[in-house]
Amino acid sequence: MEKSKSYIESNRDRFLNEWFELLRIPSVSSKPEHKPDMLACADKWRELLLASGATRAEVMPTKGNPVVYAERLISPQKKTVLVYGHYDVMPPEPLELWKSNPFEPEIRDGRVYARGADDDKGQALIQLKGFETALQSGYLDCNVKYIIEGEEEIGSPSMEAFCLANRELLRADIILVSDTSMVGEETPSLTTGLRGLSYWEIEVTGPNRDLHSGHFGGAVANPVNALCRIIADITDADGRITIPHFYDDVEELSAKEKAMTAQIPFDEEKYRAAIDVAELFGEKGYSTLERNSCRPSFDVCGIWGGYTGEGAKTVLPSKACAKLSCRLVPNQDSEKITKLFIDYINNVAPRYVTVNIRHSHGGQAYVCPVDLPEYRAAEAGFLKAFGRQPLAVRRGGSIPIIPAFEKILGTKSVLMGFGLERNAIHSPNESFGTDMFFTGIEAVAEFYRQYG
Repeated sequence: MEKSKSYIESNRDRFLNEWFELLRIPSVSSKPEHKPDMLACADKWRELLLASGATRAEVMPTKGNPVVYAERLISPQKKTVLVYGHYDVMPPEPLELWKSNPFEPEIRDGRVYARGADDDKGQALIQLKGFETALQSGYLDCNVKYIIEGEEEIGSPSMEAFCLANRELLRADIILVSDTSMVGEETPSLTTGLRGLSYWEIEVTGPNRDLHSGHFGGAVANPVNALCRIIADITDADGRITIPHFYDDVEELSAKEKAMTAQIPFDEEKYRAAIDVAELFGEKGYSTLERNSCRPSFDVCGIWGGYTGEGAKTVLPSKACAKLSCRLVPNQDSEKITKLFIDYINNVAPRYVTVNIRHSHGGQAYVCPVDLPEYRAAEAGFLKAFGRQPLAVRRGGSIPIIPAFEKILGTKSVLMGFGLERNAIHSPNESFGTDMFFTGIEAVAEFYRQYG
């Protein structure tokens, strides 16, 4: 590791500058006006991949935003690692809550503040700089490929087709991913499971135009009221989802899994205080850590309708809308859950409104076996870099392309993430610690030394 530490130390400023170059590009995939920024960011990744040691790097088209592919192939007889990351980011709004420009990175108290500092420009760059460090330190003894996409934050709609069309190009023994989080700075962990996802938009329509609430209130159904009743009934007082057959494929946690979860250091009062809520709530009969990682959930992600401007307007709105999602667990099928959800809504919707549901995107859950040699190499990398054995932890988030990789490429993924809760991904003032950035690079370099 001394070679790695020396190389990282002598290149600290350059690594930070390259990180900042990526962060300055507003590569927001959900907004069409940022299309030129998506192309610019993809090209910047191509440039950095070549500079870091890839012998081939190119920007490849998809039906949506381009994919950056790169490789350094040593020998057909050697193992091959495929590194996955994404260069797109979430929108920065609300801008007024940022303490600095979200696309002009700023270091404060040892942390880099910018949109994408963690998710996923910071973490993906950790992978690249770890590869470069291993290469320059003489540790690299495997083939390495890269696939950096630009649509992860909108559900990766083009990735499955890209993978199907490029199966041979992407062939690998393992996929390495840094787009997840750890339990804490003092408690390193490797992610061994992700929840799946189903995401919908619902529109409830009543009258053919907005009406005067004095003239029509009490005689005509209000779509906002109807929508609220529909979605409120999807969960009961015990936090269980009421959709018929929703839990049919959900496996109960084994005693071993419960014991592993119970070993994770967790202060429930601190957790509650950090998000400033008086009380936690979730499915009855499960701990907080089980609820947010191993159990399914339902959430309203956004809701709107009627007049929301300043002052009063006595209106009975014509429409009400919401964005809804379910996090799913292993064995639950996203497409099956979507059908159950749509059937349920159509059955309970009252006749005095019209309901339209659009499935936005979804993905399956994923579990990584902890006996893979690549998992063991990642474990050794964390042990060297952090000085302690990482815990094996399931996380509650979703990366839909990970189970798709397994389905299409037949390849497992090791989730080697370095994020922390305090990094506030998807929120204003997203950040990533510089110490964690460089420690992560050490861990990835050690992964390659152990794997070789």
